[in-house]
Amino acid sequence: MAIKFIDDIDVRGKRVFVRADFNVPLDEKQNITNDNRIRATLPTLKYVLDNGGAVIAASHLGRPKGKPVAEMSLKPVAARLGELLGVPVKFADDCISDAAIEQGRTLKPGEVLLLENLRFYAQEEKNDAAFAARLGAAAEVFISDAFAVSHRAHASVEAITRVVPVCAAGFLMKKEIQAFESAMSNPKRPLAAVVGGAKVSGKLEVLENLIQKVDMILIGGGMMFTFLKAQGKEVGKSLVEEDLIDTAAKILRKAADRGVQLLLPSDCVVAGEFKGGIPTRTVSVDAISADQMGLDIGPATVAAFSKALAGAGTIVWNGPMGVFEIEEYSKGTFAIADAIAQSKAMSVVGGGDSVSALKKSGNQDKVGFVSTAGGAFMEMMEGKVLPGIAALDK
Repeated sequence: MAIKFIDDIDVRGKRVFVRADFNVPLDEKQNITNDNRIRATLPTLKYVLDNGGAVIAASHLGRPKGKPVAEMSLKPVAARLGELLGVPVKFADDCISDAAIEQGRTLKPGEVLLLENLRFYAQEEKNDAAFAARLGAAAEVFISDAFAVSHRAHASVEAITRVVPVCAAGFLMKKEIQAFESAMSNPKRPLAAVVGGAKVSGKLEVLENLIQKVDMILIGGGMMFTFLKAQGKEVGKSLVEEDLIDTAAKILRKAADRGVQLLLPSDCVVAGEFKGGIPTRTVSVDAISADQMGLDIGPATVAAFSKALAGAGTIVWNGPMGVFEIEEYSKGTFAIADAIAQSKAMSVVGGGDSVSALKKSGNQDKVGFVSTAGGAFMEMMEGKVLPGIAALDK
């Protein structure tokens, strides 16, 4: 791809539209409870300001469904952004009004304007060209720094690149693209993929793509039971997608045909119900009784997976190994997080549950790269070209 990055272009004296991801959590009093997403875009914003440009920042927040919702206003973000940048942040009560466009056009170098929530207009998610034209009316440069929405062909992500003459990726987007390319396009081998989560249906395209690229796949989470059933094992009350048993069997055969080592759990933690605070036991995957369900990988599996990961050159992880939100079924996921952190491999972790588990295990700062995205990361793993990245390829 011939993508330009922000440090490839001249922003001096320019009004720079930065599509950020400020979709932060707010409490009932409109206080920001976690500002990590704002902090993630600071290097890009500071670069523009330090190099003599002006910033028109834009983002969505929540799901207002195409109409203004007071509780989803970006005003709290403007205040916090100003604190973090150390400069006043002007706020536009709309994102495409004449007043908002004029505010953008009159910005001076070193000034920052934050537009109101993009999704207060239905045209944003419809990738409407006229809406994009008004969004970019005051801008001379467009910087995409919201990887988390780059899998969406939305007006502020895709259509705006046909309006603003100079387009590039910000530093956060650059890190995401380069980390994924290092892991999947030019990896140090062996390349290991750890794939978990509840259902095979959510990871089918991921697995199909990974089989073409990796050396080993380690499967855990609820989806493992569909694969175990495909091997003819009885799995009791464990989660199984009956309509995908044949598909799981085909994936196993494809992996074998391509020489990809596909590791399935040898033991699991079972309980009589899907809840905590009840008796559990660890059993072989060949000995799951009819009245039990598997809710985590067992210690023998942890040992086998950890050994495999210790020998990897590159690791990509998406999806927990069990129901890690419940203490009794968290040990497997946290142990794999530990194994990835302790590995000398280049590691990339993405997906909301995986990142959450990584944080809870205390390993967030011990892996190579943690993606800010969920859906976009998944689509990259599926081998798809994301609209928001393709639009930057001039």
